[in-house]
Amino acid sequence: MSQANPLPELPERIRGLGELAYNLWWSWHSPARELFRSLDLQLWRESQHNPIRMLSLAPPDLLSAAAQDNEFLGPYDEVMAQFETEMTSQDRWFCRECGVSTSPLAYFSAEYGLHVSLPVYAGGLGILAGDYLKECSDLAVPVVAVGIIYSQGYTWQQIQEDGWQKDIEMTLDRTYDPITPVRDEDGELLTVEVPLLDPPLYVRVWKVAVGRTPLYLLDADLESNPPWERAITHRLYTSDPEQRLRQEIVLGMGGMRVLEALGIRPAALHINEGHPGLAILERIRARVEEGTDFETAAQEVRASSVFTTHTPVAAGTDVYPFALMQQYFCEYYDRLGLDREAFMQMGVNPRDPGSGFNMTVFALRMAQYCNAVSQRHGEVARQMWSSVWPDKKVEDVPIVAITNGVHLGGWIEPIYMQPLLDRHLDPGWRDDQDQAGTWQAIDDVPDQELWDVHQRLKVSLTDQINERARGRWQGDRVAPGSVIAFGALLDPEVLTLGFARRFTSYKRADLILYDEERLKKLLCDPWHPVQIVFAGKAHPADQDGKRLIQRIFRIAQQPEFGGRIAFVENYDEQLAEYLVHGVDIWLNTPLPPLEASGTSGMKASVNGVPNLSVLDGWWIEGYKGDNGWAFGGEEIEGDRTPADAEALYRLLEQEILPLYYERSDDEIPHDFCHVMKAAIKSVAPAFCTRRMVKEYVEHFYAAVLGLEEG
Repeated sequence: MSQANPLPELPERIRGLGELAYNLWWSWHSPARELFRSLDLQLWRESQHNPIRMLSLAPPDLLSAAAQDNEFLGPYDEVMAQFETEMTSQDRWFCRECGVSTSPLAYFSAEYGLHVSLPVYAGGLGILAGDYLKECSDLAVPVVAVGIIYSQGYTWQQIQEDGWQKDIEMTLDRTYDPITPVRDEDGELLTVEVPLLDPPLYVRVWKVAVGRTPLYLLDADLESNPPWERAITHRLYTSDPEQRLRQEIVLGMGGMRVLEALGIRPAALHINEGHPGLAILERIRARVEEGTDFETAAQEVRASSVFTTHTPVAAGTDVYPFALMQQYFCEYYDRLGLDREAFMQMGVNPRDPGSGFNMTVFALRMAQYCNAVSQRHGEVARQMWSSVWPDKKVEDVPIVAITNGVHLGGWIEPIYMQPLLDRHLDPGWRDDQDQAGTWQAIDDVPDQELWDVHQRLKVSLTDQINERARGRWQGDRVAPGSVIAFGALLDPEVLTLGFARRFTSYKRADLILYDEERLKKLLCDPWHPVQIVFAGKAHPADQDGKRLIQRIFRIAQQPEFGGRIAFVENYDEQLAEYLVHGVDIWLNTPLPPLEASGTSGMKASVNGVPNLSVLDGWWIEGYKGDNGWAFGGEEIEGDRTPADAEALYRLLEQEILPLYYERSDDEIPHDFCHVMKAAIKSVAPAFCTRRMVKEYVEHFYAAVLGLEEG
């Protein structure tokens, strides 16, 4: 993979646009987004909101005119001044509370969802990691992040005529990605050898500027590597266990070697899920080779390591056969001062000791600070992993809960919703977004204003879905029934439910389809109709997930459902934004207690979209009675699907539909608007990354970085 700077020679007066385009800070600051958008709206849309692509396509006379246009230069100067201040200021929350750290914390994750222009994510785990980096930048938390850049990304989804998901393999064009190659002190491209792999494997390094937070992405797709070795970083979450282990060696151990080559010696590690856990091992190895014995080195590293687990099921963790671990680590034992038994024991799950080397168990043992991602997930995780601490009661297992959050600057819609908040909230609402009092003024927003904004966003959503359906009709000549199934007949005046997430069995995307005749009556009611928008990908190896998609798509093709069901293919971050901004109700139907947290419903609620959700994950904490709807909280023996489906239908029929369609003379559903306001007011302060990152600092980072929190 190669990348030359595609930007044209920018006029001196607006040369800062180039630096701004390569720093994703612009993506969560409304004035910066609007600056690029104001250059040329059509180019902005054609570039898919990618300023690097946009500037490369811009005619020279357009840029010359902008450099002399005072109406453009005024906002340009303001944005660049704000950008410079935020990149350098020491007057940020972390600096005020904890002082300045001389060494950063290194954050490792297999995926990062930062912007649609940089597809190195698969789903919620990556989006959370991206939001975390943005918030660390906002608060000036000293973090350096490490990941992998995948030359083929995750999976490119195409739905065939029979509804089956086709996984398209393609090498991504990185020309316009917001990445820059890292060079060594001689100006040559930095390449680093990854340990353990034979023949030797080298990675090059790309840097992503996420505000003031640097992210380094490792790339093995180099001509100097053998062709079969280059495939290690081709695709995210490969199904082959050996290739996956090799990928995790690159991420964790190679990632630590890259930081060393960059002259960065982190004061602490934060491991996001088990995939990068081997970074801990490599950090221990470095201390051992400096002369420290293994036990002392392991204790030092353990005392400054944080581990976040996201999975609520033991089957969701990576477990590698001992023979496979032996194949790759047989010469590594001596370097650590260990024998085979001692090494393997670090990853043995006491509940299933013969299963192999468990990456989650390893990380739990080797990190002093461990957390789950919601209060309910904390309970599940302590029970699930209690055998790692056999001398402790379940309630005393040292896995605390820090509930996930979403980055408000990136997820609250910027064109209409954020200006509405600017008009009615205190001017400092962005700085004080995690304070409940900041949001009380939402109650005073006129229903007319809120509803008008919501309807604009709903029209934008249906327009976007229509455009995608039109593209399949024009480009691939799909059948008319498929065009309708892609959403061509959606009506912005109809109550719209949104369901968008990874398609796998436990998330139960088809719960609402349980009684098709009853659903048909809901969808096709002449006075109170409903429509449903589905989106999401199944992992290429998840046949059950693909069958779920197929079932939904085939129902959507049937005329008797009135074009009221849509499946929108190739779910990505851009489509996610349209959905969480524009649907009326966010639907979430997992099988409890299998939802660790979930964050899509948070994104919806901060835009005034109430949740209709099973009481699981974060919604147990988030549901307040007036800010959405909940069901499925009771314990049920055996198959709970009939009871949950009944509860879902009943809420729609008896509560939600009457509330939505009850209109006064001004055609506004005032009671429904009150639920929208309650959703914003309750979810925004409690489930934002501002609160989440502050909790990480207070519970973990101040200690592992050796700082005193003020």
